[in-house]
Order: sequence, then structure tokens, then C-alpha cells
Amino acid sequence: MTRKNPMPELLRHWREAVPDDRLAHLIRDVARAQMRALQLRLAEHGVSFGHWTFLRILWLKDGLTQRELSELAGVMEPTTFAAVKAMEQMGLVERRQLAGNRKNMHVFLTRAGRALEKKLVPLAEEVNHVSVAGSTEAQLQAMRQFLLLMLENLAADAAGQPPA
Repeated sequence: MTRKNPMPELLRHWREAVPDDRLAHLIRDVARAQMRALQLRLAEHGVSFGHWTFLRILWLKDGLTQRELSELAGVMEPTTFAAVKAMEQMGLVERRQLAGNRKNMHVFLTRAGRALEKKLVPLAEEVNHVSVAGSTEAQLQAMRQFLLLMLENLAADAAGQPPA
């Protein structure tokens, strides 16, 4: 079964229907398109996008508790539990308690989980390259600075402070 490509309709929406719609909607649609492009690539390796999120975190810091992993991924603990259990069945992670701490369950990458980093990270890099093709380095730097400014303003707003 082939999937319908939503991109032509999405582009038409932004170019014709609502070219000046809110920036938040455009950012969301770009993020969704990037995630979809990565999902398609990850699926070829039997990895879901949800598992990718946890693997990325563990590649940076292995041995986190399930609670820490939930917090860093920005998801609820039951979601993390289900994902970790599935990744454990796939042989990508293992859960174990550390000596002297029987309360917390820590999540560790297996050799197979660690090895996926060399296969999957280039896929994400490819999606990034595809999505910015045709842009200049100056445009990329300006966009990064602008998006960081937006994040800083929203963080200030969440803390009850005025934006920059």
C-alpha cells in the first residue's frame, strides 16, 4: 500500500491559502515534515520515531532512570515504560538496578543499541541537509539565531518575565 504524499497540499496551503498565517503553524508543519522524512528512513531499520527519541538521549547519557529518560524526552512515564520495554525486547536496551539502589530502574544501551548510532544519526543528518538545501550559511545562521530568540522569549514568558 502506498501512502499519499501530503507535501504538495501542504505547500499549496502555505503558498496560496494562508501565506501569512501564524509563524507557529509554519514551524509546526516544518517540524512534522522533518519528522515524517526521518520516520520513513528509520522504518527501514525497524526503529520507530519514538524509539529514536529515547536512543538519542541514551547515546548522550547511558544509564538514566526511566523517570530521567521521561523528563528528557518530554513524555509521561507510562509512555517511556512501554517504549523501553519494546526496545528491551528488540535487544536495544536493558533495564537493571544499580548496587545500593533497588528503588530505581536504570536503562542501558546494549551493543546493538549503541551500534545503531552509526546507522541512524546519518539518516537524521540527511533529513537536515535535505530540508535546508538551497539555503546559504548566512540564512542558516540567521534562522538559528531567530529560533533561539523565540525559545528564549517563550522561556522568559513561561517564567513570568518580559521577552528580550
